Amino acid sequence: MATVVMMKHPQTGLTKKGLVGFSWTTLFFGGLPALFRGDWGMGLILTVLYFFTGGLSGIIAAFLYNKHYTSKLIENGYVFADTEALNSLARAKLGVEAAAAVPNAT
Repeated sequence: MATVVMMKHPQTGLTKKGLVGFSWTTLFFGGLPALFRGDWGMGLILTVLYFFTGGLSGIIAAFLYNKHYTSKLIENGYVFADTEALNSLARAKLGVEAAAAVPNAT
């Protein structure tokens, strides 16, 4: 089951849900969750792979996609903005330094 951790972009103030852990939606729906999140490139790749492998690629993608998506948010400037417990859990699962957190996240 995926764990939701809130992410915030310090310059724009936009917030998004970051996810870590197994993605059941990717397992069952292939690239559609990626497309709904606005991750067009990965959504297209996962959709094509899901189609050509008869859904088998969804098994592998389900283990990898949430980590990929949240890592991309961090690359785009988003920082963890949830409780310290969730921030720590997400940092540990993603292997991210503690600097990727909002200092005054409440």
